[in-house]
Amino acid sequence: MTQETARDLTPGTGHGAPADTGPVGTGPAAPDPQENRRQVLYWRLLARLFDPEEQPGLESASLAVVEDIGLPPALLDPDASVDSVVQRHPELAAELDGLMAPEPDPDGTRDRSAEVRRAALASKLLLNVFASRPGEVTAGQLARWQADADWLERAFGCEPGELRGGKAGSRSGGRAAGNTGTGYGAPTPDLSRLIPEIGPELGAIEAGLVQRMRLREVLADPRLAARLTPSMSLVEQLLRDKDNLSGVALANAKSLIKRYVDEVAQVLRTQVEKATAGELDRSVPPKRVFRNLDLDRTIWKNLTNWSPEEERLYVDRLYYRHTSRKTTPQRLIVVVDQSGSMVDSMVNCTILASIFAGLPKVDVHLIAYDTQALDLTPWSHDPFETLLRTKLGGGTDGTVAMALAQPKIAEPRNTVVVWISDFYEWRCQELYDSFAAVHRSGAKFIPVGSVTSSGRGSVNPWFRERFKDLGTPVISGHIKKLVHELKTFLT
Repeated sequence: MTQETARDLTPGTGHGAPADTGPVGTGPAAPDPQENRRQVLYWRLLARLFDPEEQPGLESASLAVVEDIGLPPALLDPDASVDSVVQRHPELAAELDGLMAPEPDPDGTRDRSAEVRRAALASKLLLNVFASRPGEVTAGQLARWQADADWLERAFGCEPGELRGGKAGSRSGGRAAGNTGTGYGAPTPDLSRLIPEIGPELGAIEAGLVQRMRLREVLADPRLAARLTPSMSLVEQLLRDKDNLSGVALANAKSLIKRYVDEVAQVLRTQVEKATAGELDRSVPPKRVFRNLDLDRTIWKNLTNWSPEEERLYVDRLYYRHTSRKTTPQRLIVVVDQSGSMVDSMVNCTILASIFAGLPKVDVHLIAYDTQALDLTPWSHDPFETLLRTKLGGGTDGTVAMALAQPKIAEPRNTVVVWISDFYEWRCQELYDSFAAVHRSGAKFIPVGSVTSSGRGSVNPWFRERFKDLGTPVISGHIKKLVHELKTFLT
């Protein structure tokens, strides 16, 4: 976490806030002891975040402040979870709820003593969540971090898991206005700035903890497994380790993969449905039903039948709108590199292939490869089952995948081949010649360097230049770009 982020997170601190001064001409006001206490607590927070070594002076001063304002010294213990503090001091639960929400200040006065108390509580939440320690993570440590993260999300006025799941962005703030639990009647917080900054950061921390933990131990515990937030990094680990899991652990792993797949599929399906509406087919007569009635055109075409004496329009013919769309049977062949560098693309493309497989008159074929190729077409409609049959990792040899793909190109003019890889091959010229042959046959060839949610990815420069010369430049970036390209083929 950067110093800028830390400063944004500290409640009651504004950017560029002027120092307290006395009346004009009288010089600076006398030091405010409450403001000094608050600064001590925040200096300790920053020192703990950016320097793991304990600062004795700040620790002893902070302890004196906490004891003086009637809070338990356990707030300063880095090994104490928020849950354990609240269990011993239940009255703090109400203060922690909505703690980080903005507070109204209609008359411009500030309750300095209340701000000191907020600083002590906020410091505990921020340190427990953002000051993670290096080394191996146990299942218990992950569960404790997740519980602490829940408290931080509650402090922002969200439900536990909302910020990490990115779901609070569509909400007005996660709770009713005035229901902060702080006694100040704060309005619903504006999370439009906080969610893009804090949500992904919390998710990244959780993903890092998962990578450093004994994942199988967590999967064997249904309670802990249910608390895991599905993410690409977690799915990657589960796919790599699925052959070593059994029983409860395997069932929980499958459940997590399915949850992630379903979430991504819901987003992609919306994008595909918007992109694949074909042009109107005027060769098909419109259905003569009321919902297709073109009222404006009907009136316009019958204006010659207007009777001024009767002030009535006589209709000789009704006109209807065309609603049929042109849908030509198409063949979509998706070839995806399943080597270790392409995990994100593998997950996204299996989901995308399943969505296109559900469209009318689209014949989808799916091939995955590393040094061997696997025809996954029988399971292309189900991304979950497809992913369970993949074996991530290994080298890359696209020629074995081309041997499976080329026989599927029965009608080149009616076929699109989407090839997803970073194109770091060991038989480059041979594979490129095959790509060129597919392109010359009349099939639409779309080389894709990455199909990720983030848009990041690298492509072999040797292939990039040759694809550009061939007239089929590599698509790299967000999966929306591939959806857009397929739209022009399928409509």
